[in-house]
Amino acid sequence: MSSSKTRIWEIPELRNQTKVFRDREHAGMVLADMVSDYKDENAIVIGIPAGGIPVAAELSLELDVAVVSKVTLPWNSEAGYGAVSWEGTVRLNQDLVSRIGLSKDEIHKGIEETREKVERRVKLFRGSKIWPYLGEKTVILVDDGIASGFTILVAVMALKNMGVGELIVAVPTASPDSLNRLSTEVEGIYCPNIRGGWTFAVADAYQKWRDVDEGEVLRILENFF
Repeated sequence: MSSSKTRIWEIPELRNQTKVFRDREHAGMVLADMVSDYKDENAIVIGIPAGGIPVAAELSLELDVAVVSKVTLPWNSEAGYGAVSWEGTVRLNQDLVSRIGLSKDEIHKGIEETREKVERRVKLFRGSKIWPYLGEKTVILVDDGIASGFTILVAVMALKNMGVGELIVAVPTASPDSLNRLSTEVEGIYCPNIRGGWTFAVADAYQKWRDVDEGEVLRILENFF
């Protein structure tokens, strides 16, 4: 199903359903079927670690990795108020920043700590690998799901700064609001499981949900790099 207005493709029978994927690998297989037309084109999949890499690997296309990390609150490492990309793009959620009352020093410290994490992960995951020229490629940006959409939006901005050609987002699950915000920034979005409601958690789309560690990311990337 597609919409020419929003450029979002979904699987209608999965709308508002939970536990629709066995795990990230199964979710990647579902996405692979949805984007199968790109297999005969000059396309590259770029996964966001850590959770997006097991999904991205199932698309059976050239794979690279886009290191993006959220800037987290000093008192809650799971909640973020911004994000930093491998390319240097930094974006803060100004509405949230103004509400939580962080000082300039706290914000600066948070950004610097996140930048250090991103730089370390770039060295770990990509090493000395040079980015391919993306201007003539279709880039399919993959994560394991989108809640607020802030992290993947920063990845989109960074790829645009690198001169990407056609940019597609493929994610197993997302909220309608986050997809609508993202749809103005990319050429198309593939998301089989769109879920509305008062709350949204990426994990609710999966029967088996676990953290993906850096070692698993490295093992997957070894098959592509």
